[in-house]
Amino acid sequence: MKTVLSIFFLAAAVVAPSASAYELSGNLAAELQLFPQQARQPQQLDQNLTFSFKPKLRQDWNEGNDELTVELFMRVDNKDDERQHADIRELKWLHVAGNDEWRVGINTVFWGVTESQHLVDVINQIDALEGLDGEDKLGQPMIQYSTIQDWGVLHLFVLPGFREAAFHSAEGRLRLPVAVDSSQTLYQSSDEDRHIDYALRYTRLLGDSEIGLFWFDGTNREPLMQAVTSGSVVVLRPYYELMSQFGLDLQSIIGDWIWKLEMIHRRLDSGAFTAMTGGFEYTFYGIFDSSIDMGTLLEYSWEDRDQNAGAFDNDLFGGLRFAFNDVQSTEILAGMFVDVDNGSQSIRTEASRRLGDSWKLSAELQLFNAVDANDPLQIFSRDDYVMVELARYF
Repeated sequence: MKTVLSIFFLAAAVVAPSASAYELSGNLAAELQLFPQQARQPQQLDQNLTFSFKPKLRQDWNEGNDELTVELFMRVDNKDDERQHADIRELKWLHVAGNDEWRVGINTVFWGVTESQHLVDVINQIDALEGLDGEDKLGQPMIQYSTIQDWGVLHLFVLPGFREAAFHSAEGRLRLPVAVDSSQTLYQSSDEDRHIDYALRYTRLLGDSEIGLFWFDGTNREPLMQAVTSGSVVVLRPYYELMSQFGLDLQSIIGDWIWKLEMIHRRLDSGAFTAMTGGFEYTFYGIFDSSIDMGTLLEYSWEDRDQNAGAFDNDLFGGLRFAFNDVQSTEILAGMFVDVDNGSQSIRTEASRRLGDSWKLSAELQLFNAVDANDPLQIFSRDDYVMVELARYF
């Protein structure tokens, strides 16, 4: 954590003389998590108060054609040692030359269009310590070249270095039932975490639709968990395979409808599979003669791996999104996953509201209901929680 802070302050010292093009933003936040159900293990916490710091520094020069961005994330947690962590989300130089762009350094890239899961989002490792929704990601070292042409936008990625997944400690909640020993991590590649990955992505607007096609070749971000004995204790050892993956995402806006689709085909030594998520969002504007807009979401996820090999093998997602369009930017998103095969349910609600000019209050409710014994969500069946976060923005 000290190293991460040192990088930020060094960058601030470098750009400070050019204060006219210097921008500092970010937030400080306090987060309270409450778990009402008794945990599987007696050492697991039932409530937790943590603090996070997310500063972002930007400096541009050369008439805006060059830009340095540094974004850090740090969380202090005195109960779950593994969740006390720091990461460089971004430390990148952007150079624009006509229709071409170069991004060099550490960056965070988001792909995809669907709400319920992000099948095509393959560049960054998920920061699983920050939640189950996959929205938070670890910074990835990369060289990215993009060219914007009449025939579309082409992105080329060279990804030197790999970020391992992080796991909660024995005291944490939303963790695997067996402890993970990351010191025994194995890789299929002899280069281990120094393997160089490659990716290519092409996007194009076609009328009211946008299509994205991609190819990725490198280390799978999702490790296989192998049970091994460490002394007299059984632990899980992460094993990272090499994979090749290609796919597409498509979004079409037709009136008040937004149609969405993501598809992938992944090849690994342990087996190949195809997966897809598709659906729509329809928005009712000014419901009940108010300023509130209500979006209705329905998505279906499927994959052809063996049943229960993945969390979204035959699942429906339905949700409601409320935008109050008020001065406080109040928003609510509520959704439910239902496994079509066994009836397992996962219910999640997120809400946020600004308080004045600099504060924001956010809340989450996560429930696991009627989870089948063979469903991958069974490991979280006692981890219902409510979370409240108060953030101060600057």
